[in-house]
Amino acid sequence: MKKRFEITLVVLVLAVAALACNAVSLPGMNGPLMEDNFDGLRQNWGTGSDSNSSVEYENGGLRFRVFVPRFYVWSNPGDSEYSNTHIEVTARDNSSDSNTAFGIICYQGEPDTNLYYFAITSYGQYVIARGEDGKDDFFLTNDNEWGDSELIVQDAASYRIGADCGNGVLTLYVDGKQIDSVQDSTYSGGYVGLFTWSDKQENAADVTFDDFVITRLPSP
Repeated sequence: MKKRFEITLVVLVLAVAALACNAVSLPGMNGPLMEDNFDGLRQNWGTGSDSNSSVEYENGGLRFRVFVPRFYVWSNPGDSEYSNTHIEVTARDNSSDSNTAFGIICYQGEPDTNLYYFAITSYGQYVIARGEDGKDDFFLTNDNEWGDSELIVQDAASYRIGADCGNGVLTLYVDGKQIDSVQDSTYSGGYVGLFTWSDKQENAADVTFDDFVITRLPSP
């Protein structure tokens, strides 16, 4: 099976809350650059709902739902840009379709279709990809195809997804295990975010994110 994120055709860009000052920032290489447990107190992520999709704070998490097939929705935590970072988030896949894809965005630029993303499914598939304005997304892993990994437990209650974006290297982790790593230097900094993508079923994609954190990667 091959799925493609046709970003230029199907993306709903939710309004991004420009409240970066509310992000928790701590000095030092070992402290988090930003962290959020989505308790609803700061609410600095973009939220909103329409007939295609929804992103809302709910029950201590940030819940992404997609109501139409082949649709992709993201949200960003304010307007701060980052480079050379490690990003982690916990994802609970409540979808009725195991082909729902979800994960992390980094180095999102202008236009916002310029980005890297790290996607997994509860079926055990994954991809590290580059989006570029006016072009089909390019899957940097598995010869431009979705890959399967035995390290991604199928239909788990939750997944701890990690992503390294820095020093020309992109690495995907799931539950503390490295799934794949590639080299690409097209982008060197930008916004971070989270996303959910629906496959062929209506009203099937439903993912809740929690415990988001960004830390600095060590220098090479």
